Amino acid sequence: MENLWLVLIVFFACFTQGVSGFGSALVAMPLLVMVLGLGPARPLMAMVSGTLQLVLLVRYRHAFRLRSVWPLVVASALAVPVGFYGMRHIDERVTLSVLAVVVLAYAVYGLAGAKAPHLRSRVWTWAAGFAGGLLGAAYNTSGPPVVLYADARRWPPDTFKSNLQAFFCVNNAIVLVGHALAGNVTRAVGWHFLVALPAIGAGLAASFLLDRRISHATFRKIVLVLLVLLGVQLLLRALLSG
Repeated sequence: MENLWLVLIVFFACFTQGVSGFGSALVAMPLLVMVLGLGPARPLMAMVSGTLQLVLLVRYRHAFRLRSVWPLVVASALAVPVGFYGMRHIDERVTLSVLAVVVLAYAVYGLAGAKAPHLRSRVWTWAAGFAGGLLGAAYNTSGPPVVLYADARRWPPDTFKSNLQAFFCVNNAIVLVGHALAGNVTRAVGWHFLVALPAIGAGLAASFLLDRRISHATFRKIVLVLLVLLGVQLLLRALLSG
């Protein structure tokens, strides 16, 4: 039964990320923790995420824009040491609560039909990458600032997915190295990953079949709905961490 739940969770998580470009951890982590426990779930999700991110990056490589992504990656890497420092000195509840409110406000504003700002300045690129690096190092939540930035830039769906995968791949590689050095990648985790591999393929294949049938407007609504869920999850994490 454990393996069946694992396959179903990973399938839906990979389908979600294949359609929207992000959200696999949002979908999978709470459920994987219930099925496997937090210890195995963290490195397993890193392995699953890394695999599907690489596949998506290859799939949408034609839309990849290095000029748009490299400042995000560099800024994120520069912020990692600051994030580790902040983790020890800043109240997690305050940081996550502020982030949750920003994410929710932006998503609700967009879903209400209001025209969100179109960010063009390079300053926002560095700011989003730096914020992602801070949050990734401190709380393993690097996605929200970068997803918000990508949506505000109005990237077409393929570019949105491709650029985000490139950013996530770099961050995920750092996380995986950390898990490996900490001894978290055990034989049991490796077995769970092998069980999950067919579900990764099936979830991505299903998302690819749906991909060309989704309009730009529908795609953006999907992204905004997922941001609402992400904001709620961050707010609950902030409240429960106390």
